[in-house]
Amino acid sequence: MNKLLSTALAGMALLASAGLAQAADKTLLLGVSDALTGGGAVYGVPQKRAIDLAIEQVNSAGGVKIGADTYRFKTVEYDDKADPTEATNVARKLIDRDNVKFLLGYCCSASGGAVASFIGREDVIMLVGTAGARAITSAGHANVFRTRPPGDYTGAAAGRFIYQQGVKTLGVLAVRDVALFTQYREALIKAYEEAGGKVVAVETFGGQDRDMTAQLTKLRGLGAEALFISGYVEQVAFAYRQSHELGIRVPRFGFSGGSAEQFLKVASNEQMDGVWDLLAVEFNVEVLGDKAKAYDAAYRQKYNDTPTPNSAFAYDQVYVLRDALQAAQSVSDLKKIQTALRNLAVPKEALLKYLPVQGKMFDGKGQAYISNGAFQWKGGKWNFHGELPSDANAYSEFLKTVKN
Repeated sequence: MNKLLSTALAGMALLASAGLAQAADKTLLLGVSDALTGGGAVYGVPQKRAIDLAIEQVNSAGGVKIGADTYRFKTVEYDDKADPTEATNVARKLIDRDNVKFLLGYCCSASGGAVASFIGREDVIMLVGTAGARAITSAGHANVFRTRPPGDYTGAAAGRFIYQQGVKTLGVLAVRDVALFTQYREALIKAYEEAGGKVVAVETFGGQDRDMTAQLTKLRGLGAEALFISGYVEQVAFAYRQSHELGIRVPRFGFSGGSAEQFLKVASNEQMDGVWDLLAVEFNVEVLGDKAKAYDAAYRQKYNDTPTPNSAFAYDQVYVLRDALQAAQSVSDLKKIQTALRNLAVPKEALLKYLPVQGKMFDGKGQAYISNGAFQWKGGKWNFHGELPSDANAYSEFLKTVKN
C-alpha cells in the first residue's frame, strides 16, 4: 500500500513539474507594421527580415526571462504599404483586434509619422526603425522610441562636408513631400550656405518619378559645380545613371542609404563611380566589425540576400525591447517598461555605433543617435571615407525645443 501510494505521488509530482515547466514557457506577441509591397518595400522588407532574424536568435538563446517565466517572441505582421491611412488601420488592428502591446517596424516617415501622431494616447509601446521624420520623436510621446536619428541631424553635417570639399556652387535634386528627405535637405542647405556656399537651384521630383533628365539638364545649365541628389534608392540610382548619360561630370553627393546591390540594379559601376553618400553610419560590415560580420552571414544564410544598410535599425529594436523587458521584469507594466527603456544602456548585441546621451541609449524624447559618415563609390561598392561631425548631445538639446 505504501509502495503504491509512493509511486502514485511520484507520478503526480512529475506531472505537476511538467505542467509548471510548460506554463513557464510563454509567448509574447509583437506587432510588426511595415512596407512589404510598393515603393517602400525596398526598406520595409529588409526591416521585417531583420526583426524575424533577431527574434529567432533571441528565442533560440533562451528567450526573455521574467521572474520564473520564459517568454518567446512571436510576431503578427501587416503590410502598411508606406501609406499613412493603411498604417493607421494596421495599428488599430494590432491594438484592438490582436491585443498587441509592442509595435515594431516603420521604415517610412509618412506611415510611421501617422501612427506616432496618435500613439501617445494608446496603452502600447512603439519602436520605430528607419522612418526619419523629426516629428516622430519631437512630439515627445512617452511611449515612442526610435533607433534611427532624424534626417536633419545628419543633413547639417553633410552640408558642411560638401563645402569642405571645395564646392562653392551646388545644384540640388530631391524628392518632394517626404519629411525625412525634406528635413535633411533643408538642414544641408542651411549649413552649406552658412559655410559660404551657394545653392543655384532646388529641383524636385515625385515619389513615383524615374526620369529626372529635365531637372538635371536645368541644373547643368545653371553652372553648378556639384550636385546633391536625395530620395528613395531606386530614384537616386536613376538620377545618377541619367546624369552620367547626359555627360554631367561634376562631383555628385547624395542621401539615400541604399546597398551596392540595390544601386547596381539600375546604374552601372561606371555610372556610379565617384558618387558620395552622406548619411548616418548604418549597417556596414567593413565599418562595424565582428558583430556586423556575424549578422551579415546569418542574414545571407537565412534569406539568400544581402542585408540593406537600414535593416540594422530594426534588428536592434528587438534587442532593445528584450533588455527593457528584462530590466523591468514585466511584460504588462508598460510604465515600468517605458522607464526601463529611458534608462537603457546600448544592448551588447546592437549592430550600430550608438552615441549615448548622458550614458543612455535614448534621450528624453525617446530618440537614439548614431555617428554620421561619408561613403564614396569605388570599385563597385560603397567605401567608408570617414565620420562626419556628430554631436548627439547638442542635437538632443535642440530636440527638446521642437514640438513637431
